[in-house]
Amino acid sequence: MIMNFYRVLSLLFLFCWSTSFGSFAKSHQPNDPFIVVLDAGHGGHDPGNLGNGYLEKNITLNIVLKVGAILEKNPNIKVIYTRKDDTFVDLYKRGEIANKANANLFVSVHCDSHTSDAHGAGTFVLGLHANKQNFEIAKKENSAIYLEDNYETRYAEYNINSPESVIGLTIMQEEFLDQSILLAKLMQDNFTGKLSRKDRKVKQAGFIVLHQTFMPSVLVETGFLTYKPEGEYLDSSKGQQQMGEAIASAILDYKSQITSNSNTPNVTTPAQENKKEDVKKDKVAEVVVKQTPNIEPKIDKPVALDKDKIIFKVQIFASSKSVAVKPENFKDLNTISKEAFKNIYRYMYGETQSIDYANKLKKDAVFKGYKDAYVVAYKNGVRIPIEEALK
Repeated sequence: MIMNFYRVLSLLFLFCWSTSFGSFAKSHQPNDPFIVVLDAGHGGHDPGNLGNGYLEKNITLNIVLKVGAILEKNPNIKVIYTRKDDTFVDLYKRGEIANKANANLFVSVHCDSHTSDAHGAGTFVLGLHANKQNFEIAKKENSAIYLEDNYETRYAEYNINSPESVIGLTIMQEEFLDQSILLAKLMQDNFTGKLSRKDRKVKQAGFIVLHQTFMPSVLVETGFLTYKPEGEYLDSSKGQQQMGEAIASAILDYKSQITSNSNTPNVTTPAQENKKEDVKKDKVAEVVVKQTPNIEPKIDKPVALDKDKIIFKVQIFASSKSVAVKPENFKDLNTISKEAFKNIYRYMYGETQSIDYANKLKKDAVFKGYKDAYVVAYKNGVRIPIEEALK
């Protein structure tokens, strides 16, 4: 039953693209700088992958510096780097840098590896691991947490070996999904169209570095160092310059599209809709699941709560917007609570000490239209992993 629940959520998540990307875009005034945070993967005592003797950490840094050099020529763009030299930066710090800067975009650059002759460029947005291959790629990049101090506590809510653990974290960034997909598709078009790289498409996976950010974010796998011709290309000045230009060009195109649509948030161009539809078709083909029947659940009356015990609630969504906690703002759901988390707000429905009743509340929220609702747990007012609560 639990796996069916996760499978249903995965499909529902993939169909959350009906909201116009412009309606959630960071408000950008003409005189405001467009802030781009560039993240060169790995660094310092984390070399990344060493396919054919190449150093991923050096290649990603060189590409990022070339991207930044191009963007910095535009007076309306402010570029921030998570690192500009061979230093190690914790994954959570990379997202923190972007969040504190109130960035418009976060772009993380990496190189891939494989035991086969796999090659080509791919771009990822945060989401469920739609297949084992995406999951394995995310696991490789996420393994950098083991090089950090105190990683057990810092990433307690994230199980690197579980595809399901990313669900709740993904929902918190859901409002940025459309913009992330748009940027990723623009990059992918440049890689394949301008540079004739093999198209590994836009995909979703649970990269820790992406779920730490609260703005449109993408992770680029520029190619496979383990495939010798591609490793040679990425290690060359020519290859790094071309990849840098392709990424920078996509960012500039993205900025142009977002800016031109800032005054018409509910309208997208046919070209943009086609780009999003292409990604949607790719993802739907990867996952086969059953949809939740549209049957209104029966909600029993909850029992009185013992505040010293674990309390379950249902998170219905998260947003950077502060919404008044009134039933009319939440499709007539009662008992809505709101809590600040980093620079977003999490909205919860109901509270109970019965997991069975909490699941009924979740079904009720789903029926009312909150398709990605999920159960969360609190102990003494502090959120704890649901697995811990169920023990």
